[in-house]
Amino acid sequence: MTVAQSISTHFLNLADHMPELPEGVEWLNPLGEIQESRTIFQIFLEKFYADFQPRHLIMGINPGRFGGGITNVAFTDPLHLEKELGIPSSFPKKSELSAHFVYQVINAYGGPKLFYDQFFVTSVCPFGFVKNGKNYNYYDEKPLQKAATPFIEYHLEALIERCNMNRDQCFCLGEGQNYTFLQQLNAQKGYFQKVVPLSHPRFIMQYKRKSVDLYVEKYLELLGAL
Repeated sequence: MTVAQSISTHFLNLADHMPELPEGVEWLNPLGEIQESRTIFQIFLEKFYADFQPRHLIMGINPGRFGGGITNVAFTDPLHLEKELGIPSSFPKKSELSAHFVYQVINAYGGPKLFYDQFFVTSVCPFGFVKNGKNYNYYDEKPLQKAATPFIEYHLEALIERCNMNRDQCFCLGEGQNYTFLQQLNAQKGYFQKVVPLSHPRFIMQYKRKSVDLYVEKYLELLGAL
């Protein structure tokens, strides 16, 4: 199978492994809820991954409601999906802060084709969570993290074993709790030789916007040093 076919099969199989969540927490799974999201994700994969080339993983925390939680393309809101990737949708063209930064990096790297030839962007937990109508992270409470951990392990193992992802190193978006969790899990499981932390796009856009160009350069330095 091509990388596109392997990733598509993996994401569709994820629904069979989703655990029950603590009270008050709900799954955010666009592939299970929105037919158009499934179509968009398939178009994206066939456009950029219809080959047998290995990639390096870049992993965020878990999708949010206005980006990957709609399109199932990580860090890609409907606006950037159409503008940058040429994939139209009927979704409102709302922008999401993290997507703005990620596509600055992608374009500085050489554009979507060159970038996605080298990387597959996903999240440590591939589907997101909502609590009280707001985005929620897998590490925000211990019961949720405990429930999500076997699901996360299944996701990472399938990406490595079936989707042709490189094991020498992966990149973690977030230098705090996401990196700590992934680093500890990797120490136990030995998925990658090295986990490289990167400042999270939302943190950069919210708190370091005046230094965005410096953060883009730092991303390029780390991503380009393969």
